[in-house]
Amino acid sequence: MDDISRKFQRDLNTGLVGFVLLGVLESSDDDLYGYDIAKRLQEGREGESIFKEGSLYPVLRVLAAKGWLASRIVPSYSGPPRRYYRITAAGRVVLANWRAVWSDTRDFVERFAAQAVDSPRGAT
Repeated sequence: MDDISRKFQRDLNTGLVGFVLLGVLESSDDDLYGYDIAKRLQEGREGESIFKEGSLYPVLRVLAAKGWLASRIVPSYSGPPRRYYRITAAGRVVLANWRAVWSDTRDFVERFAAQAVDSPRGAT
């Protein structure tokens, strides 16, 4: 991936991390801690998440501070205590709203991206 593509991916990720985290937590029957979430994201992309693991934790804290996630700390025998997260009712409402925004945005972008592919200007 070239530098321009990496920057574009970083810019996209900035706005998508919270959306994806809410989705992961909504789809889980269990509370998850950061590493669990990171592993699910890796599995969703054949072993390589588009998000850096370290970028997840600050977003989890922000989502919890907004009341969209609840968290609890559990002691761990193999290291430091783990903070487990679950989506709240308010988080589910936000996620539903964000899904609608995402769907509209995705459709809009795909419409113009498809036009660019179908009739590239200046092609030689």
